[in-house]
Amino acid sequence: MTLRRLLARPLIVACAAWLLHAAAIAAPASVFLEDLTWPEVRDAQRAGKTTIIIPVGGTEQSGPQLALGKHNVRAQILAGRIAEALGNALVAPVVSYVPEGSITPPAGHMRFPGTISIPDAAFQGLLDGAARSFKQGGFVDVVLIGDHGGYQSQLKTVAQRLNQAWAATLARAHFIDDYYRVTQTEYVKALKAKGLSDAQIGVHAGSSDTALMLATDASRVRPDQYASAAREAPANGVNGDPRQASVALGQIGVDLIVSHTVAAIRQATAARQ
Repeated sequence: MTLRRLLARPLIVACAAWLLHAAAIAAPASVFLEDLTWPEVRDAQRAGKTTIIIPVGGTEQSGPQLALGKHNVRAQILAGRIAEALGNALVAPVVSYVPEGSITPPAGHMRFPGTISIPDAAFQGLLDGAARSFKQGGFVDVVLIGDHGGYQSQLKTVAQRLNQAWAATLARAHFIDDYYRVTQTEYVKALKAKGLSDAQIGVHAGSSDTALMLATDASRVRPDQYASAAREAPANGVNGDPRQASVALGQIGVDLIVSHTVAAIRQATAARQ
């Protein structure tokens, strides 16, 4: 090897390392707020990321085959994909404490160990405080999406109250009901087109619910419990039959949720302007 080549090699390595470092600084890879430093958030906003998505989940029983964090995991993963598709959004930490019904005496999901429920006022206050924090921190559009049906009307109420308070500012809050609504409409139609019945699809922890979890994080699913989930329903918290669930069926729902939510957010933020 010539002396020139020996001298050039360290320079090439140093240049490559500098380019990688510069690229990492210029473009933080994550859309999740928790992964970023405050200067990275500031720089992302300056680059146009002025929308923040607050994904709301919930910690509740979902039969013997789905982990208690189903809604939280799903909301985070899907919110991330929505933000990536939008290109101008970041994702806030998932709200995992939500109203789930009466604690004493226990009602609904609270009849099962592990479910967490908080009062409506606490829930709405948490969302209000988070949204106001994001407005103060430079975000212009605050988007609320929820993975669970029980609090959809409360998300709408919070957004309406925020918009009343922010009427004289550029900031707006947006409740995007398409995120949840599509799982009850278009996704159900798609599953029926694949041959599933209403009884199989179910309304909680059935094939639709289980399939969505398989397509987002299969580690939270217990396939060995499918048979008992169907056999012992509804005493075990299941309404439906998870045995027909698959990743492919779940991916149909994921695609519908992401595409419909992205379109609805774009429409909502455009109307704000």
